[in-house]
Amino acid sequence: MTPKVARFLVEQQPATPCLVLDVDRVESNFRALQAALPLAQIYYAVKANPARPVLDRLVGLGSRFDAASFEEVSACLEAGAAPADVSYGNTIKKVSAIRAAHAAGVTMFAFDSAEELDKLARHAPGARVYCRILVENAGADWPLSRKFGTTVEMARDLMIRAGELGLDPYGLSFHVGSQQTATASYEAAVGRVGMLFTDLRDAGVKLRMLNLGGGFPVRYHDEVPGIDAFGGAIMRAMTECFGNDLPEMVVEPGRFIVGDAGVVSSEVVLVSRRDPASEVRWVYLDIGRFGGLAETEGEAIRYRIATPHDGGPTGPVVVAGPTCDGADILYERSNYRLPLALACGERVELLATGAYVTTYASQRFNGFAPLAEHYV
Repeated sequence: MTPKVARFLVEQQPATPCLVLDVDRVESNFRALQAALPLAQIYYAVKANPARPVLDRLVGLGSRFDAASFEEVSACLEAGAAPADVSYGNTIKKVSAIRAAHAAGVTMFAFDSAEELDKLARHAPGARVYCRILVENAGADWPLSRKFGTTVEMARDLMIRAGELGLDPYGLSFHVGSQQTATASYEAAVGRVGMLFTDLRDAGVKLRMLNLGGGFPVRYHDEVPGIDAFGGAIMRAMTECFGNDLPEMVVEPGRFIVGDAGVVSSEVVLVSRRDPASEVRWVYLDIGRFGGLAETEGEAIRYRIATPHDGGPTGPVVVAGPTCDGADILYERSNYRLPLALACGERVELLATGAYVTTYASQRFNGFAPLAEHYV
């Protein structure tokens, strides 16, 4: 929790549940990534947190943007981003969205299938296109490998066809999974895609860009490597594959930019011992999976929880949300322990919740209002 967020919570005592996010931390994270990968162009993954104060700050810093929908494209443009600085990075797009983005001046589009490529040729003629390659997501807490990406063999054929269709075969991309904790995953992916660069060059297709996706982690329950470790691993792999003839490098961070800038403040609704024979208490918060904590699915993302009694005796707990849905359990198997003194009505803070929380929040499920947001 940054000092600005802590001060806001003490002075303002905002109603819970709410997100409080320090926009200055967004800037410092952006600059840290720039320092770790100075040769890369940063395209902020808008889906992580599309709030206008975040976009405004990043536009001022010269960031570019990775959009997953035309609505996100529009949000970037309204914040002052140039159309040429927006990449439509979703490989699954409506025809109407392709047309609208192209008409707005967006020139860079992702794809991973022949059918999507044909849509782009018809509705975004002349656009720069890049093909997403399927790579391993080992080491990622939130894998992305099943739904997106194609094989190296198919990508080769598709990039050749892109030029035949009048599109600009601009580059290739991959994503090693969100909250990726293994630097080796980037090195392996660069090596895999680097060989395809050579094959396509030999086939007469001159690619100019490699998009390394996002996935850079933030500290949740466990320690993770620092951004410098990822930057070093990526640059070693790029130099090994490409020598001095490096392509343009693109990265698409979302979680790393905004994750540790935000804190969710929540109220304890109930603490109960449901089984007298068990020492496990059930702690119910006024935010749960449907209130924005969707990444607790499978207990994948394990947020740290700060309480007024930290440092005192603790005991095992199950942490759950407030709704009547039986799936609204955040942590049951991850061995969470919270202070024995924790009581109903007290506030707790879920740390590093600036990414993928506000946009996952449901619209009044059980009547609960969507998560309030404060940007400081």
